[in-house]
Parts: sequence; structure tokens; C-alpha cells
Amino acid sequence: MKAKRLVAWNLRRLRVEKGLTQEALAFAAQVDMSYLASLEVERANGSVDLLEQIAQALNVHISELFRPFPEGAVKPRPLQKGRKPAAHIPQRNT
Repeated sequence: MKAKRLVAWNLRRLRVEKGLTQEALAFAAQVDMSYLASLEVERANGSVDLLEQIAQALNVHISELFRPFPEGAVKPRPLQKGRKPAAHIPQRNT
């Protein structure tokens, strides 16, 4: 399986599990939101440094972004549309 697909899958899975919007995660990781979205849909390749920033913002080890998913697994669903509570916006790591 391609690494880009694993990263896209796990990035969305982790973000949704933590109840974060793309905007909130991008802010916390200090990454452009459109670039983060491109990672989630396999249109971009992230550098190791960028993936490390994102993993830190998600409070997980970088290896979680490369965790294999079961054959035939359903793609993680996005968060429900609409405004999200402000409590879901993490603080930037400085």
C-alpha cells in the first residue's frame, strides 16, 4: 500500500476521532488548511518534518500516520457539517 494513502487515511481518522476540523488542526500544526486538505485526499505529499508537526498537533506518535488499515475497511467519515464548538480548537505548540 502506498504511504500517501496510509497518511491520508490515518490523518482523517485521527482528526475525526479527536473531533477536530481541518481548520483547527491546520492552526494547531501551523500548516495551511488547503495543504492539510490536500494531504487528506492524497493530492499532496508531506515532508517528514510536516508530518511530525501534524502528529504533534494530534498528540500522537508520527508512526500513527503510517498505521495499516484492514483490507476492505470503510474510509473514515468526515465530521458533521456546521459550526464546531470553540473548545475543539487546540492551542498552538510553541
